[in-house]
Amino acid sequence: MLAVDQREALRAMFAEPQDEPVTDEQITDFKLAATRQLTPHASAVLLDKQFVLDRAIEQSAVAPGCALIAAADYFIGSDDEIVADVHIDESVDPEHYRDQGVAALKLLVLWRPDEDPGPRIAMVRRFVQRCRAAGLISIIEPVSRAPRDGRQWDHNAGVLAAAAELGSLGADLYKAEVPLHGKGTDDEIRRGCATITESVSSPWVVLSSGVPQDDFPRAVRLAVAEGASGFLAGRAVWRGCIGTPDVDAALRDDATKRLRSLAEMVDEAVAARGGAR
Repeated sequence: MLAVDQREALRAMFAEPQDEPVTDEQITDFKLAATRQLTPHASAVLLDKQFVLDRAIEQSAVAPGCALIAAADYFIGSDDEIVADVHIDESVDPEHYRDQGVAALKLLVLWRPDEDPGPRIAMVRRFVQRCRAAGLISIIEPVSRAPRDGRQWDHNAGVLAAAAELGSLGADLYKAEVPLHGKGTDDEIRRGCATITESVSSPWVVLSSGVPQDDFPRAVRLAVAEGASGFLAGRAVWRGCIGTPDVDAALRDDATKRLRSLAEMVDEAVAARGGAR
């Protein structure tokens, strides 16, 4: 599954190779191009309302056979973080977008060790209920973030703690960060993935943020070996296209190759996991 719902983080990526300000239209054009070029090779695509969802629906940019997921999270930035807080985006009406062909909604959840878990648990439960009432699949994406009080913290411990806290609240799919950002040994990463599998009651997939693009295939293979169902990722597929002279060509060639290779790897890893039982 393909993610193209990045917002101000995508603007920051575009800003790296260019001197002039990154416009909203530039972001939207990239998202539409990525959607058109890559969804023929994806089982689902995740899009955001801020820049692209409505345009993609109006232009029928999503390929037939590729399910549409709408991001239902509203991001609040700060001086220190592109995404410092998240709320349910009330403008993403589940019934309206269901009628427009959306199959699922996604909610990003920030997990911080110094914050009361009550509000984030309540938010997830409310999100799941909103999806269920509209007949939509619910996807939650907990990410481990630094504490606001400045204390020492362990990112990986947060990844595992978030799964334990939020992984059995009724969401249909759990989208997890790769343990250790994919930088540990095979055994270390597999142990982390096994812990997520034990904690999460639904199927789960990995995201690619924080994992070097060329390291992500290994991370996916190890995660699937320990119970993950695959990936819902963007940067590992299309990040290298940003700043190239011909973005459309890069999406058509490099990004498509990466996406298809990842999908084939998942199929092989799932088959190997089944054969090992």
